[in-house]
Amino acid sequence: MIGWMKKLVKNGENTQNLRVRESYGKLAGLVSVALNLLLSAGKFAAGYLAGSVAITADAANNLSDAFSGVISALSFKWAGKPADREHPYGHARVEYLSSMAVAVLIFLIAFRLGEESLIKVLRPEMPKLSPLGAAILLASMGVKLWLFFFYRALGKEIDSTLMRAFSADSLSDILATGAVLFSSAISPFLGFSLDGYTGLCVALFIGYAGVKVLLESLNKLLGQAPEGELVELILSHLRGREGILGLHDLALHSYGPGRHFASLHVEVDARGDMLKSHDLIDNIERQLLVEHGIELVIHMDPVVIGDERADALREVLVEIVRGVDEALSVHDFRMVPGDTHTNLIFDISAPYGLKLDDAAIKKAVRERVEVLPGPLYAVITVDRVYAGNPDALRKGADE
Repeated sequence: MIGWMKKLVKNGENTQNLRVRESYGKLAGLVSVALNLLLSAGKFAAGYLAGSVAITADAANNLSDAFSGVISALSFKWAGKPADREHPYGHARVEYLSSMAVAVLIFLIAFRLGEESLIKVLRPEMPKLSPLGAAILLASMGVKLWLFFFYRALGKEIDSTLMRAFSADSLSDILATGAVLFSSAISPFLGFSLDGYTGLCVALFIGYAGVKVLLESLNKLLGQAPEGELVELILSHLRGREGILGLHDLALHSYGPGRHFASLHVEVDARGDMLKSHDLIDNIERQLLVEHGIELVIHMDPVVIGDERADALREVLVEIVRGVDEALSVHDFRMVPGDTHTNLIFDISAPYGLKLDDAAIKKAVRERVEVLPGPLYAVITVDRVYAGNPDALRKGADE
């Protein structure tokens, strides 16, 4: 679907590069402008010949899509600007703002269409669909179907919220145009004009597309949870690494497509060579930056292993915590013996949305620990999981 674009874009396979994404975005914008202007002109002609407000409104929607293509090209150019003193994390989030601007434009079109359609409902006129008009609408659906697959493929290729928004908008256009074609064709046989009612349906389709675009853009700006593929990508660079005993507290921050910053804690043997462990961490950080553009900072947590009692208590503790809730996991475990009791110091990772709050988690675990031979006392810190399944990082290190 987009193979021809890769031939036109220099280094087209390197979609993580901001310059490459900019080239893709500008080229897609030109394609959008050209095709939607052609569709708009054809539908305005068809609407005029048929006397159909629904067809004319659909033409206006295509005109707005052409304008959106201009916005797309400009936003990719702006998002590709390098970081500067005022914006040290770059300008890639401009794409999300552009998506919101497109959403506002879609809402305006939907409102205007709904207003005109309501007038047609109150003062109906029988639409006249000529063979030329029908042919133009069918051709429009074919072009929009191609654009749907085009935008979807490109959105996946360059991880673009804006392209995915255009893909959804194209699909709604197909449904809307199909509804217009149906009402124009069937109204004369019914002896009743469906034009205004169909126009209202088209307005709802367009408005719904605007809501989807707006919500996705807002979620990106608010800082939604990272996609599982990105978490898995980072884990794949740590799995099986000699010297890494466990992983936890992965936090990912996105400043736009291709601009990811992350932090992660790794557990290493406290008795090992810290310089060797540090060199391992440096190599992993450098590899992720060079190969994927992810700026990862890794913090080392030295842990004591090889103590039979501590290892046995840790295994028991893991089962206790999982018994409270399967979504919980343990990390940073330490055992500190004392004259009167032994402290078990550890962190529990808990995902958002868990029914138990921090206090309830601590209470449930402490009650189970205190009945063990000891006496034992649990010193607990509850961490919230920012990325993925709370147990995925520990499993990732063990595989």
